[in-house]
Amino acid sequence: MSRFEGMTALVTGATGGFGRRLCERLSQAGANLVLSDVKDGPLKELAQSLPGKTATLAGDISDERLSKDLVALAKKSFGGLDIAINNAGVAQTFVKLPQVPSAEARRIFEIDLLGVFFAMKYQIPLMERQFRDDRRPGAIVNIASVAGRAGAPKLSVYSAAKHGVIGLTKSAAAEYATKGIRVNAVCPSFARTAMALAFLSRAPEGVEAATNDLTRGVPMKRLAEVDEVVEVILFAADPANSFMTGQELGVDGGITAL
Repeated sequence: MSRFEGMTALVTGATGGFGRRLCERLSQAGANLVLSDVKDGPLKELAQSLPGKTATLAGDISDERLSKDLVALAKKSFGGLDIAINNAGVAQTFVKLPQVPSAEARRIFEIDLLGVFFAMKYQIPLMERQFRDDRRPGAIVNIASVAGRAGAPKLSVYSAAKHGVIGLTKSAAAEYATKGIRVNAVCPSFARTAMALAFLSRAPEGVEAATNDLTRGVPMKRLAEVDEVVEVILFAADPANSFMTGQELGVDGGITAL
């Protein structure tokens, strides 16, 4: 039997760097997928490219109604929800705190922090009922960041939001540890995603110099590959990994070992 055979997984930010690869791996491993992202076209194209069953719903994760509707879609389409990967997020402009526009700061908190709160607000009650009625466990994986584990110069608002994601993760894990729901966070550093590469391509000193600057504090001296991060997310979601909850899993090339 495949690793996630017959399970239902919800993935937000499904068409992004981590999200797309996650969807491919989950679908190949037998999961039914409920997919969400902002734009409907790319979302449907992704769904059509996957080998397994899918349901899609486009929307803005900062709108609480989307999280409610996604859980309802999982229930209607596949009879429940086993795994939720709260991956949707945005980055901030790379500037010192006083230079962050207030509207941008508010938007980052709405998507990166409140979006995770709204998601869990509706995912948890369904998972709790499933465990109570059928002993069907659930796993939630929130995508945080190495910036959520320490200060991040010129990423202050993003760092604050990701610290909040880790706080939500640990609190929910403690609240539902006896209710069959595991909640963990994965904390990557910069990875070779399209968003990161676009960010580096705009650097006036050039891509190679900017990459070297970005990875100067990384003991491994390189960016993460997408699959390296995805593997840890799948590990956190795996039902075989049944005694781990409330953890912040660093995928950062050794940054937080220092």
